[in-house]
Amino acid sequence: MRTVKKRRKVSIIGAGNVGATTAQKIVENGLADVVLLDIRDGVAQGKALDILEAGPLLGFDTRIRGTGRYEDIADSSVVVVTAGFSRKPGMSRDDLLTKNGEIIRDVAFNVRKFAPDSIVIAVTNPMDLMAYVLWRVTGFARERVIGMGGALDSSRFAYFLSEETRTSVSNIQSLVMGGHGDQMVPLLDFSTIAGVPVRKMVPADRLAAIVQRTRDGGAEIVHLMKDSSAYFAPAAATYSMIESILHDRHRIIPSSVFLQGEYGIKEAFVGVPVRLGNQGLEEIVELPLSEDESRQLRNSASAISEGIDALKRLFHDFSE
Repeated sequence: MRTVKKRRKVSIIGAGNVGATTAQKIVENGLADVVLLDIRDGVAQGKALDILEAGPLLGFDTRIRGTGRYEDIADSSVVVVTAGFSRKPGMSRDDLLTKNGEIIRDVAFNVRKFAPDSIVIAVTNPMDLMAYVLWRVTGFARERVIGMGGALDSSRFAYFLSEETRTSVSNIQSLVMGGHGDQMVPLLDFSTIAGVPVRKMVPADRLAAIVQRTRDGGAEIVHLMKDSSAYFAPAAATYSMIESILHDRHRIIPSSVFLQGEYGIKEAFVGVPVRLGNQGLEEIVELPLSEDESRQLRNSASAISEGIDALKRLFHDFSE
């Protein structure tokens, strides 16, 4: 009897703009079947149906199912967590800590129960801290809980460099490390345009302005959109991580992972270049940073550690 091979399954918790756009990219590219979950009645179901109705026009046969039941995420290869509140004008990522911490703790309990073999990608802000909550509550190995942030920040940095130099984005390699927030660390010595270091292509004052714009990238979009935050680029960044995992591409993508001494940092989720494959985190790539870059990275990690301490005070026992 012929064995029917099922497509792999990606579950997305949260059917807001980032979650739904990520789901759309996955099914349109035929990467996997998707479960889109949201506790708001009918939201995930409606968006899933809307995406499916584009199938005949775009020629995809991958499936997406909207649901409000966590049981439906069973057997997921990857679970993406986008649930929670987004930033509003005047809010920092850290302002979201208490509200989203409670939401993500509940999500993590359900992921542990219904998708115990999955790789989890944290997207909800403040992302590095929500990745920590997911890791603590699920009890998964650090290789299976990864935060999306560095991929997005690096893409923003690359776009701004492209805009400044009027050069195709395909010619630009960029790298941003550190927390996904105001203290991220764009690495100029490891960012190039057609193989040429950016310092040789862009005047120092313009580079400084681009670095600052990268750090303010999310806030700039919040300011422009007023009642929403970014979602097209975050969804693309998340998709790139899922694609490398499911296709076992071993791509090096800046991501937030739990460091245990790498770069001299312990016990914190921090964005660093990592190799992603079908086991999740395969390798943390340690680069020879300058003294100034190392200092900036440590400062960024210290801010994340302070947030983790706040989470511990808030929740006391993550198992409750």
